[in-house]
Amino acid sequence: MAQIVIIGGGPNGLAMAYEMLEQTRPEDRITLVASGERMQASVGEPWGAAQGGETSSFDLGTALAKKGIGFSAAGARCLHPEQNRLELGDGSTLAYDYLVITTGPKPAFDEVPGLGPQGYTHSLCEAGHLHHCSRGWSAFIENPGPLVVGAVQGASCFGPAYESLFHMDADLRHRGLRERVDITFVTAEPWIGHLGLGGMGDARERLEAAMRERGIEWIANARVDRVEHERMQVSECDAAGAPLRQRVLPFRYSMMMPAFRGIDAVAGIEGLVNERGFILVDEHQRNPRYPNIYAAGATVEAASEAPTPVPTGTHKTAYMVESMVNTTAQNIRDQIDGRAPSQRATWRAVSLADLGAAGLAFIADEEPPPRRVDWFKQGDWVQLSRCSVCNVGN
Repeated sequence: MAQIVIIGGGPNGLAMAYEMLEQTRPEDRITLVASGERMQASVGEPWGAAQGGETSSFDLGTALAKKGIGFSAAGARCLHPEQNRLELGDGSTLAYDYLVITTGPKPAFDEVPGLGPQGYTHSLCEAGHLHHCSRGWSAFIENPGPLVVGAVQGASCFGPAYESLFHMDADLRHRGLRERVDITFVTAEPWIGHLGLGGMGDARERLEAAMRERGIEWIANARVDRVEHERMQVSECDAAGAPLRQRVLPFRYSMMMPAFRGIDAVAGIEGLVNERGFILVDEHQRNPRYPNIYAAGATVEAASEAPTPVPTGTHKTAYMVESMVNTTAQNIRDQIDGRAPSQRATWRAVSLADLGAAGLAFIADEEPPPRRVDWFKQGDWVQLSRCSVCNVGN
């Protein structure tokens, strides 16, 4: 009998549990460890005439029990990989034969003074942040002013920053308020449309054109030094990453994507994680030092693009994560059967982004470059495709 423990109660962990169930034998045991009883997901955007940004949730234990999967809501406190043991938040422990880490990363708001929900900017990183976003946007609509949106140094998730930017612009136009709001996009990317992927096709030209058309200013290759009440201190940097020009941007509302780090339960474990706590894996999603530990999702260390003047992380899309999950499940079954892991995940980036009225789509082949496929398109058809994907099964 094999004991398989999965850390992570979000969509990736749930998908991993279900995929693993299809690969295991009747006598094997799967247990999912989450940091709460329920899985939360966002519903709609926190900006918009319909004012979304709410969350929905469902009971993980009930859903997993129907499949015969074990569950703990105690959370992971500390991993002891030499002992094949996971210490939980309530002091109990779980022994495992195979461990899969599928948690999302931890927002590193503390790396920029004043950043995040405990400071002066809003965040989309967790479902719990959305109500704060939505409430702040409602207050902003009542008393509009300068708007600053973007992603700070070290960020890797640029898509939500661009989506937020265009959604905010669309909502302001819908309300007849756009002329009263100056919008500035601030990003650590060396240029608009880099997206943590080194750029794709004519992404730069298309996104810059879309921003010019909407009257949106931008500052790329930027480092956010600190955020204060209704003001952001930003350094525009040169090709070497040294400060070139200091800017103080006033704002009435701001949403900035942070950098991320790994979860506390694995921090500092030599050979398992890098300096920021992301899990080291080989081409089979398996850790080289601890071959019975796998990882899938945003918690995985990704191959870096060419270094950027201002540090940026490597983007991961849902398509990549789905491939990692499927690959991991099959490779664990290989090991259970005494075979070497045989499957490799694709690192092709495929994404559909919502720009309020239209949308953009991109496909980038295995990362990092050079790529065999590098494709970027924009139009209303993307929005329709994205809605169709989101509504499957509803």
